[in-house]
Amino acid sequence: MSNRHASIAMHGLHEHAAAHNVPRIAMLRKLKKTAFIFFALLLIASAVIVGFRQIHATALAASNAENSKQFVYFINPKAGSPAKKLLLPGTLQGYTETPIYARVSGYVERWYKDIGDQVQKGDLLAQIDTPEVMQQLAEAKASRAQTEANLQLAKSSFERWKALRQKDAVSQQELDERSNSYNLAKANLDASEANVQRLTQLVTYNKIVAPFTGLITKRNVDVGNLVDAGNGGAPKALFSIAQIDPLRLYVQVPEAYSPDVQQGMEAFVSLAEMPGKKFKGKVVRTSGAIDPASRTLQIEINIPNSDKKILPGSYGSVELQTKERAEVATWTLPNNAVLFRPDGVMVGVVDDQGRVSLKKITIGRDLGVMLVVTSGLEITDKVIINPSDSLVNGDLVVAKPLPAPVKAATEGGKTEAAKTDGTKTDGSKTDGSKSDGPKAQDNKPQDTKESGALTTPKSSSNVRSPS
Repeated sequence: MSNRHASIAMHGLHEHAAAHNVPRIAMLRKLKKTAFIFFALLLIASAVIVGFRQIHATALAASNAENSKQFVYFINPKAGSPAKKLLLPGTLQGYTETPIYARVSGYVERWYKDIGDQVQKGDLLAQIDTPEVMQQLAEAKASRAQTEANLQLAKSSFERWKALRQKDAVSQQELDERSNSYNLAKANLDASEANVQRLTQLVTYNKIVAPFTGLITKRNVDVGNLVDAGNGGAPKALFSIAQIDPLRLYVQVPEAYSPDVQQGMEAFVSLAEMPGKKFKGKVVRTSGAIDPASRTLQIEINIPNSDKKILPGSYGSVELQTKERAEVATWTLPNNAVLFRPDGVMVGVVDDQGRVSLKKITIGRDLGVMLVVTSGLEITDKVIINPSDSLVNGDLVVAKPLPAPVKAATEGGKTEAAKTDGTKTDGSKTDGSKSDGPKAQDNKPQDTKESGALTTPKSSSNVRSPS
């Protein structure tokens, strides 16, 4: 059969199939190679991604560990000094101050003293026109004259009936009636006389005079004003007068400091309008009792004011020198170092290994920004400043000493800052280019017309424009 196929030029089936499978085998080999390369690249990419993720996770863990650390500042408590300054507010007032009211009603006829005038006791301040009171006085005098006439009539009738009674011409009852009429007339005359004296005295009140030597601090009336008699309140006071030498100052001392304030001790008063000056005074008296509402002791301080420099009504700060109890050791801490816990007032103390321990303390006095501690501390303790409310015993912290406050360097009272033209102190500009710096300045003196003076050129960081 095969020979027959060969004789008729026909190939075998297996030879024909083999001839057709050659391109397919090559394609399969190429696909296998491509797949291998793809999977290799995929493995490499996966390894790179896993590596980056591992690096990121490591960096994140390190960052979290760094952020989880508590960084704190600490200070060492200072031993309390034997003398402390106690600062308390107060308002200065005249040694004697009083408003002056009208004693009679009427119209202001004239005033003679104004605010700021120094007056002596008895000086005339104002005069009031009182026509109604004058008429009442005239009426009272006329009534007194009538009463005197009635008294004369009652007296003569009584004497006449008394003589008739001796002759038994009238009854005793009639004589008693005349006697009572005479006594009544005398009483009426006394009442009329008292009324006249009252109105006479009232008329003298139309002249307003100074009750003591002092300074007129207020004048609330003018010519023609209608004034009412009596204490009508502050708005109806005609004048206010104050004795300003010496001045008086009342201060409320906290109960904790009351044992240290004694009569006769010195006090110094500072005023905001006179910075740098202190006026010496003396504690002249104390109330001797603690006010249960405010828990304070009221004291009075007198300040000499012969030169009249201190004005009454000024707000002042009183400085008192108090002493610590010698038998009690004390330390001072800032008030931002304490923690208020249910067990009491505590502070956080850190050791050399950075481990925190809470110590209970006893506060003796509150000095404002500073606290006086009487127990619970040692001079070597490292007390944490601004501790967290969540701070507990055993916490690990990174502690550093509290740095001292840095004062900015000033020149002529002004802080040197960056120049407004964008030039830095090293001669470079903010845009990255270099400026000419001192070379841009001419070394010749410049005539400033505004100031009329010659200025010496300086470096660009100190050049100022003419004022």
